[in-house]
Amino acid sequence: MKTHEEEQLVALETHGWEALTNGHAREFYDDVLTEDAVMVFPFGVMERDDAIDGMAESRRWQDYELEDVTVHDLGSGVAVVAYRVRARRVEEPPFEAMLSSTYMRSSDGWRMMLHQQSPTAVRVLSGS
Repeated sequence: MKTHEEEQLVALETHGWEALTNGHAREFYDDVLTEDAVMVFPFGVMERDDAIDGMAESRRWQDYELEDVTVHDLGSGVAVVAYRVRARRVEEPPFEAMLSSTYMRSSDGWRMMLHQQSPTAVRVLSGS
């Protein structure tokens, strides 16, 4: 059974994806990212404000699915949420990646300090 804190952290990741699908990315990430947050994308590293601008201005995701979600308590009020995501945008190839978000507990609740994405290898299935 998941602890209340694990449920909170998984909910934050889900709310983030919801914000990316419904056009509220700026509001959500402005609230949840620490002032010195770093986001590591396949195309490069972005600091907080640039990452928020990029997410707010990018095309919305049509749908997404989080799989194999795990929460790792690192102690001292720090935890990592790791998972696989499969997501789609209209007229774009599917996106599949392994993600991790590192959160720190603050007086305002959990705040994301680091996010990282690693695209998964494309699998080619043979007909045999």
